[in-house]
Amino acid sequence: MNAAHYKTITLSFGLLFLIASCKKNNTAGITAKNPATAPQASIDRFSSTAGHLQVRTASNGLPGPNEPVNFDQAPFITQGFSPAGDTVKYYNFDLQSTTPAPIWVLSKAGQTTSVPGQNNIIDVIPGDPGYNDFWQVYTVTVPTDYVANTITSYQELVASGYTITKTNSLVNCPVVPNGSTASIRFSASESAGLTTGWYKDSVVYYFNFAEKALSVTSSGDVPVSPIFVTFNINPNLPNGGPASGFKEETGSVQTHNVIGTIPSDAGYSPLWEVAAYDNGSFNSVLNLSTALMAPILVPNAGYVNCPVVYLQ
Repeated sequence: MNAAHYKTITLSFGLLFLIASCKKNNTAGITAKNPATAPQASIDRFSSTAGHLQVRTASNGLPGPNEPVNFDQAPFITQGFSPAGDTVKYYNFDLQSTTPAPIWVLSKAGQTTSVPGQNNIIDVIPGDPGYNDFWQVYTVTVPTDYVANTITSYQELVASGYTITKTNSLVNCPVVPNGSTASIRFSASESAGLTTGWYKDSVVYYFNFAEKALSVTSSGDVPVSPIFVTFNINPNLPNGGPASGFKEETGSVQTHNVIGTIPSDAGYSPLWEVAAYDNGSFNSVLNLSTALMAPILVPNAGYVNCPVVYLQ
């Protein structure tokens, strides 16, 4: 080996070492943050920019910004029918897009689990353009000496230069004010508590609904499933549609809304494509087959996030 060749190899190794050293120390000088003392992001799901069907007015009593929301009461939980006619319950988290928002999960090199103590990172909250309760998971590979919560924003992720990998995994995690409750889950193994995350160096809180593992479609969208609903006043009449409320059995909270799939079905999704049927068919609609026979007044009325949490 001649001297020139040896010098070239030495220089190459030196450059590789320099690159590796820079990669390892991309967060050098940045102090890890404490979620318990960090500022909390302001969350309002019912503002005119965040809400669609659920927009706060002077008369409807929807909670104000940062006020805890009890999703276990009307109008946030509905009792309807399964395809077979069994009783189901589902939460109502308003209209959502079929385009998921990104959530970043940090893992150390060589490991598949997230960094212990590190909160996941998002870059949009309710009211921001592009917000969605449905999040597509991106994994971030950090060095083995990474300290949890050193990175707490997407901007810091970009600056770090760490490898970010898009996955097909999808999670249903509505961002809500701290202290909010939604106590029912489809499976006893699911936690009903709030998860802490990061949004632009501020703390956020969100629910997790995991009644079925979800993946984006081949086109990168949130999958959808059909639901058939009817209102006290038909949507083609004055003051009709959602503002009039779902039609219920007399003296009961039982609607005749019918979901097209249940969590054990391959095609299940908690993002429902709404079709509104004529309330004149209310008494005859008791399952999916009868719902399909009812006159549809508004097909494709939007997509609502309504995770199923109870099946009789």
